[in-house]
Amino acid sequence: MSLKEITKETTIADRFLVIALIILSISGSLFVKKAFPEGTDVRIDVDGKPVYLLPLDVNMVVAVKGMNGDSIVEIKDKKVRIKESSCPNKICVHNGWMDRGAIICLPNKVTVNIGSPENRQDRTIDAITG
Repeated sequence: MSLKEITKETTIADRFLVIALIILSISGSLFVKKAFPEGTDVRIDVDGKPVYLLPLDVNMVVAVKGMNGDSIVEIKDKKVRIKESSCPNKICVHNGWMDRGAIICLPNKVTVNIGSPENRQDRTIDAITG
C-alpha cells in the first residue's frame, strides 16, 4: 500500500489522532528533560545509604559492594553506566549510558543518581510524582 492509498482511507479523526500522538511524544521528551535536568555529580547509594558522591566530569570506574555482590559503575564523558553487576537479569547493565535520571539495580540494592548539589535536598516529592 502506498502513502496516497493510506491517506485516502483515513478519516479526519485518524489524522487528528496521529497528530495528537506526535505532539504528545514531543512534549513527553521535553518533560523528561525538565524533570531530570543535567547533573554535575553522581551519587551512588546501597540499600538507601550514600556510598559515593562523584563528579560527573571525571572519568573513573568504581566497584560498589551491593547486597548480592559487586556492581561496577563507570563514569565517562559526562555519562554514567553500571558496567557489570552480580544481579541475575542484568537489567541495570542493559540501561546503558545515562546523563540524567537514575539507574537502579533492585536485586543488588544499588542506586546511581545523576544530579547536582543544589538538587540534593531531601524531597518527599520526586520527578515522577511531582
